[in-house]
This record gives sequence, structure tokens and C-alpha cells, in this order.
Amino acid sequence: MIHDYHVTYFLISVPSVYCLPNEKIGMEVAFVGYSNSGKSSAINALTYQKKLTKVSKTPGCTQLINLFEVSPSIRLIDFPGYGYAKKTKKSKNYWHDVICKYLKKRENLKGLILIMDIRHPIKYLDQKIIESALSVDVPICTLLSKSDKISKNILQVTSKKIIHDMQMMFEKNIQVEPFSVVKKYGIQSLKRVLNNWLR
Repeated sequence: MIHDYHVTYFLISVPSVYCLPNEKIGMEVAFVGYSNSGKSSAINALTYQKKLTKVSKTPGCTQLINLFEVSPSIRLIDFPGYGYAKKTKKSKNYWHDVICKYLKKRENLKGLILIMDIRHPIKYLDQKIIESALSVDVPICTLLSKSDKISKNILQVTSKKIIHDMQMMFEKNIQVEPFSVVKKYGIQSLKRVLNNWLR
């Protein structure tokens, strides 16, 4: 099924996974990543709406789970970023721990979009998120955000290395896509992934 992501709209913000809509109804895809990895920008690019999600210049300021509805009962879930360096260790890991619990319990979750800054890929908490998703067979697509920040040649080499490293770490093929909001690449690939998951 092909969805029209242009008409996606903000549904609700909730403080915890226990406040999410009934998991027996509909389907959803979660967007996760480190603070300032580009999650909000990726959702805005996907939906061609510059202000659908608030893009903050201050990492770690978003503390609510934002839900967006693509069509009736089809949702995108935007989790706050994890691992903000200026917080205590407990605070840095808080949203990471919430996401791991969500992955293991959410029945209508169809896939996970993991955003990683291509210049700082596969950090420790990213690894733990991937392991949690794989343990419950949740499909993963990794977007290498901010790919416009490096040259095209370095992008190709870096992308291949990240794919190789992830295959060695997790012994599974995890889809990896270079992504740039500025240069508008990776958006069509993201749409294809979502359409496949949300059939």
C-alpha cells in the first residue's frame, strides 16, 4: 500500500508509553536516535512539512513522545532523543530504556527507523537499541543523517564501512540508507521502507 505522507498531521504528545493509544488498533513505526541526530528533521522531510515536528537547536529539550497520524490508525511515533551528554548517566539513558521496553511490548509496531549521524555512527546506545529490536524481530532501517556534511566519495566509503560493521556486530542484514534533508536524498527510500512495513 502506498501512503500519502504529505497529509500526515500531529495527533498527540504523551509523557510515557503507558499513555499511547490502544496497541490493538492500527499500525505504527517508531523513529529513534541520539539527541540532535536529526529525527525531527527526517519526519519533516518525509512529510514535506517544515514545521510538523519542532526542530530544536538545544539537544535533550524534548521530553514527550510525539505521535503523528498518516491516515486512520497509521501512526509515526517520534521518541525523544537519548544520550544527551550534559545529563547524568541515568538521565542520558532514560529514553533509551523506555524505547527498549516499548520495543518488547508494543504489538502493533511494524518497524523501527534508527537515525544516526553519519559522522558519529553506531554509538553504544544505538547498539543496544538494535539488539533490543532484533531480539523481538522488529525490522530496522538505519538512516545515516547529515550525509550532506561529507563529500560524495567519503559518503560512499563511510556508508560501506557502516554496513560492514553492522553486519559483523549483529550478524544480520540491517537496511542502511544515506539521508540528507538538505540535499533531499534518502526520502524516497524511506517512503518505500514505510510502505512495505505498513501494508
